[in-house]
Amino acid sequence: MADWNSTQYLKFKKQRTQPAVDLAMRVLDRNPKAIVDIGCGPGNSTSVLKQLFPNAKILGIDNSSNMIEKARKDHPDISFRLCDALALEGQYDLLFSNACLQWIPNHDTLIPSLMDKLNNGGVLAVQIPMNGEEPLSQLIKEIADEPQWGLRNIPMPPNETLTPSEYYDILSGCSSAFDSWEIKYYHPLADHKALVDWVKGTRLRPYLDFLGDKRGAEFEKEIVNRSKRAYPLTKNGKVVLGFRRFFFVAEK
Repeated sequence: MADWNSTQYLKFKKQRTQPAVDLAMRVLDRNPKAIVDIGCGPGNSTSVLKQLFPNAKILGIDNSSNMIEKARKDHPDISFRLCDALALEGQYDLLFSNACLQWIPNHDTLIPSLMDKLNNGGVLAVQIPMNGEEPLSQLIKEIADEPQWGLRNIPMPPNETLTPSEYYDILSGCSSAFDSWEIKYYHPLADHKALVDWVKGTRLRPYLDFLGDKRGAEFEKEIVNRSKRAYPLTKNGKVVLGFRRFFFVAEK
């Protein structure tokens, strides 16, 4: 499978960074000395942490070489490392993860293992997309299931999101205290093609890798055309994408 594409991801930098800001503000009263940004991507979330905690030792990790290369280029004052979240070693005061853990399976063991990497009083702060019910997500699934595309049996990366109550049970067993909440964002996008651009570097990536340029373009066009019914234009000609995200902050 192809590496993540930082350029595609950053087409919506402001929208993708806002949840990281909202999550970071919930730990602003902490004074972490050692921080890791898990799944740092191109470094936009790590930069938020650097601004809020300028005296902390901060490391951004990601398993995408493309993302790490971009992060190092754009944020030379921050340390970044090509590293899988499960391979992280050491003890930290804050483990921060914005829109990453859904790509790692087995959250019932993953979350406790991350909590074990915290110093006493340390915090695990996480944001996970929970947007499967959004019409765009349903439309992509519907089209990908149609036999003419041949996508039914292609290998897909893990995309695991549990229910809020399941996260409650997990966190109850591995933290001393925690808060969880949801935010649904409403993103005005330029047009229906922008809906595809939003998911092109994430949700659509395995499909487009498999289909190749020509068939991939046809697949994208089909999504654009069929999204017009689900997303009517606003009075100013925009398309509004709803995006639900789940957050939690858990203390060791």
